[in-house]
Amino acid sequence: MAYLTFFGAVEGVTGSAYLLATDSARVLLECGLFQGRREDERANSKPLPCNVRELDAVVLSHAHLDHSGRLPRIVRDGFAGPIYMTGPTRDLLEILLKDSASLQQRDAEWENRRRQRAGKREIEPLYTAADVEATLPLCESHDYGARFDVAPGIAVRFRDAGHILGSAIVEVFVTEQGSEKKLVFSGDLGNSCAALLRDPEIVDGAELVLLESTYGDRNHRSMEATLDEFEGIITEASDSGGNILIPAFAVGRTQEIIFRLGELYRRGRLPQQAVFLDSPMAIAVTEVYRRYQGLYNKGDKAALGQGRDSDLNSFLPILRYSVTPEDSMAINKIAGGAIIIAGSGMCNGGRIRHHLKHNLWRRQAHVVIVGFQAAGTPGRALVDGAKTFRMDREPIAVRARIHTLGGFSAHASQAQLFDWISHFDRPRPELYLVHGEPAAKEALQEFLAGHGWSARIPVLGESIEL
Repeated sequence: MAYLTFFGAVEGVTGSAYLLATDSARVLLECGLFQGRREDERANSKPLPCNVRELDAVVLSHAHLDHSGRLPRIVRDGFAGPIYMTGPTRDLLEILLKDSASLQQRDAEWENRRRQRAGKREIEPLYTAADVEATLPLCESHDYGARFDVAPGIAVRFRDAGHILGSAIVEVFVTEQGSEKKLVFSGDLGNSCAALLRDPEIVDGAELVLLESTYGDRNHRSMEATLDEFEGIITEASDSGGNILIPAFAVGRTQEIIFRLGELYRRGRLPQQAVFLDSPMAIAVTEVYRRYQGLYNKGDKAALGQGRDSDLNSFLPILRYSVTPEDSMAINKIAGGAIIIAGSGMCNGGRIRHHLKHNLWRRQAHVVIVGFQAAGTPGRALVDGAKTFRMDREPIAVRARIHTLGGFSAHASQAQLFDWISHFDRPRPELYLVHGEPAAKEALQEFLAGHGWSARIPVLGESIEL
């Protein structure tokens, strides 16, 4: 018998982890960090509810930390098997995990200084740079479309999910007593209107499907309307002399925004004189994107070919990289009229907080939210209309205009999710909704029911038979 147990991303969007267990193998799908509210993040320090030393393998859909960020922790706890992913995911994973370890160590050092003053026991970081270095040699990459064995009786095939570079829909084939059954994990499905990447591949035929539901309760605005609004914000900021701040996820959203700004620049519709990419991690990720242009969609790849070097940097010549802390601080000496793309995407760390401190209280400034904001994050508070933003215990008045451009989302909308799942024709698979906040999952469940689909919402720790 084969069983699937839900270890994360069932009560919210983050912490993705699912254990597939048969009589002869144990494979973990995903190993992500819980992110958002402090009480959610406390779950990261708890061991996975299985013996990681007994795992045959881990299979990863893509590099985002809510899918990959606990890998160094399970390696520290004794996991020593292979970790399967696509080639671009391997390259991005190294960047993200090293940055995550640095943050884990920094946060632990800060907390321990506070604990020392209070006479409390010190804590250890979730993992360290050394744990990441021990994790990376375990990573094994495979191309899209190639079926390969990951454990006795379990094989996997990756399909392009179109979410970020290297993201995959994971097809899992389980063979027991001469009979094969197929499980499909959608991973994070991409927005078919997004730049650079290809649309999610169509998959059909499965006994069980895990479907993400991040935007299960809404449809995105059209890309045309999104770009019109974006251009309007740019023009308004230019007329008033205000800066535009874009809290951008280093992987995916940053490259999308650079491409869209490049389009406006080449049409003579970008009045700003400078665009700053103020994120060393996003700069490194953009270089990885350059190496894998063969995975771009044909139209956008052809557009990039107009640039000097056929990459994002030459496509937007006014783009400036801000690498050092001194480079970052110098940006705020500019009176106004700049576009500043900085991490982190949910405003809960990184250099964007520095720029928010210097701009949020200015009425002529604009903040453009281009990605999902998890509950409990500062970015979500801004979207929900917060009047103040606390930084280093100092309240900053929110007078800047806050814009949410959902059309830039890297996730499929409700209609796009339905279109993808509708290709699983008769007999329809068992369908489970994951990776969504409760309201989003429930809305998608109701929508699917209205179209003849039965979908279940699993609970944390639940096991189901495949």
